[in-house]
Amino acid sequence: MKLYPKLILDALEKVRYPGTGKDLVSAGMIEDDIRIEGMKVSFSIIFEKPNDPFIKSVLKAAETAILTYINPDIEIKGNIRAVAPEPIHPEAEKLLPGVKNTIAISSGKGGVGKSTVAANLAVALTGLGYKVGLLDADIFGPSQPKMFHVEDARPYMTDVNGRELIQPAENYGVKLLSIGFFVNKNDAVLWRGAMASNALKQLIRDANWGELDYFLIDLPPGTSDIHLTMVQTLGITGAIVVSTPQEVALSDARKGISMFTGEKINVPVLGLIENMAWFTPAELPENKYYIFGKEGCKRLAEELNVPLLGQIPIVQSICDGGDSGRPVALNPETITGAAFRALAENIVSKIEERNRNQAPTQKVEITVK
Repeated sequence: MKLYPKLILDALEKVRYPGTGKDLVSAGMIEDDIRIEGMKVSFSIIFEKPNDPFIKSVLKAAETAILTYINPDIEIKGNIRAVAPEPIHPEAEKLLPGVKNTIAISSGKGGVGKSTVAANLAVALTGLGYKVGLLDADIFGPSQPKMFHVEDARPYMTDVNGRELIQPAENYGVKLLSIGFFVNKNDAVLWRGAMASNALKQLIRDANWGELDYFLIDLPPGTSDIHLTMVQTLGITGAIVVSTPQEVALSDARKGISMFTGEKINVPVLGLIENMAWFTPAELPENKYYIFGKEGCKRLAEELNVPLLGQIPIVQSICDGGDSGRPVALNPETITGAAFRALAENIVSKIEERNRNQAPTQKVEITVK
């Protein structure tokens, strides 16, 4: 019997990957390395992660399909390799193996609404059906516990595979950790940089974040050693810089973008978000008053050749939502809720486009025990 690669692929179309329900061929899991030597057949199956729980069962099912649908005399047992892409940031892969995308949310200066944007973006992404975690990395001014109405939460320790891990607080479907949970909310945090960085590492390394599509990091304003700690600890998918259209804020936003694109950090900038883009009175929703200047972030984005991801207006409800612990993104039918939903959709699109355009990563063989 003469064997051809198409016969192998036809048989493998009968095998479905339990994680998605798709067959191995249409799911793109068969590596382009099918080798046929007489009756001996060998090839590789690609898994997203080396710790995929279905590796053994899929390899066995692939063997059975080839022997059943083609010829029981084919030499296939032990000739199917399981491979996975080698992580770009191996240390990050070890720390947060269940996280697909890590996004740093930054601002060149304080007071531009970075934390408000981070909170509403997290809620908007959850509303789109994604699993989301948010780390409040602003050690000296943590605000996310209040914005999520969990100021009184006290995260507890939970046993995960023999490890004692911090269980993040959760509200509106977002997993949340902040130094604000572990200090008196009325006391100032007087820590040196090294102590603050170590605390953040613990909130990443010793927490039960689980499976997440998006892990958002609300960074402190400006540029500091905390930013260096984050990029050295995690593999950041991309950074977002928040600014108002005011020239003073834009000057600092320019520095923030320069920080991420510099040699020491070298993190892709997904784009700029223009917050407080205009003021719209509740009684005149069609009116726009450009209090801080018009389209300053749009001009900066064009100058630096980075995308403008969204423009968020000043509306009283955004402030009220932050103070009451109910982010406006919970209601996508409102003007502000729709703005944050559109922002979330735009960011998802940018990340998916970036992931598609990335150069192929080297694959490593998985040892199956």
